[in-house]
Amino acid sequence: MKLPRRQFLHLAAGAAALPVVLQVATAQPYPTRPVRVTVGFPAGGVADILARLIGQRLSERLGQPFIVENRPGASSNVATEAVVRAPPDGYTLLMVGTPNAINATLYDKLNFDFIRDIAPVASINRGPLVMEVNPVVPAKTVPEFIAYAKANPGKINMASPANGTAGHVAGELFKMMTGVNMLHVPYRGSPQAITDLLGGQMQVTFDPLISSIEHIRAGKLRALAVTTATRSQALPDIPAVADFVPGYEATQWNGIGAPRNTPAEIVDKLNKEFNAVLADPGIKVRLADLGLTVLTASPAGLGEFIAEETEKWGKVVKLAGIKPE
Repeated sequence: MKLPRRQFLHLAAGAAALPVVLQVATAQPYPTRPVRVTVGFPAGGVADILARLIGQRLSERLGQPFIVENRPGASSNVATEAVVRAPPDGYTLLMVGTPNAINATLYDKLNFDFIRDIAPVASINRGPLVMEVNPVVPAKTVPEFIAYAKANPGKINMASPANGTAGHVAGELFKMMTGVNMLHVPYRGSPQAITDLLGGQMQVTFDPLISSIEHIRAGKLRALAVTTATRSQALPDIPAVADFVPGYEATQWNGIGAPRNTPAEIVDKLNKEFNAVLADPGIKVRLADLGLTVLTASPAGLGEFIAEETEKWGKVVKLAGIKPE
């Protein structure tokens, strides 16, 4: 059937416009639906608190819920694998941190390569561990502790939340750089390790500041030093380990990742929004209350930092012969 010329031109024009209409429809501003932020640890931990705190601000800024999903297991490997397998569309994000850098070497067989399969999106914070002892330990400074440990070989028990945790590798790095001999005793979490440190069964630990600061302030534990390169605002009178052991640094950090191949424009937008939230004075104060310092970076900058941390802790894991439990 031959169409009249006017009808033919009308249909042809409509067909030509169809790709433009589809392009406009698919180019709606991100996000257009809820975003899931996957956390590899139970509710109540630092990573979970940060995800909920910042997620709420992002929800207000972007008009879509940022929903926290806790998927604990294997020191965040369960959550990481879930995000690696998610569609790279910006609607599934991962709270990344120190455990991811450690796990890359700690675990012989992973179903993913963290650096290859997770795209860095935004940095959030860095924070110290605190080197602390039971008050019965006579050392009041890091040099005194080193001297005491060398004079009492085999008598210093070092508690950690578990094998391969930040507290464990921080302690192993201290041992390597000072030559002291401490027996590592892994627990099933920081609260259990701190309980035995308070009870005197353990002598020292390298613990997240947030877990110990109230015990330190109450005089139940003695802080010898923080593990960041400089002092912490939360404990301004406590020196850094690096003041006595040049070059020593061990931090806990957090950031946001996404499945690889997530569109660059989405990654860039998220980076901009995270940085805007972290610039808020109220957020800075809240993080300071947790003993943390805001640390912003570009996606590329975060990627470089993750690579450096992975290499650093990989060497410690190998030299100390650390194995997962």
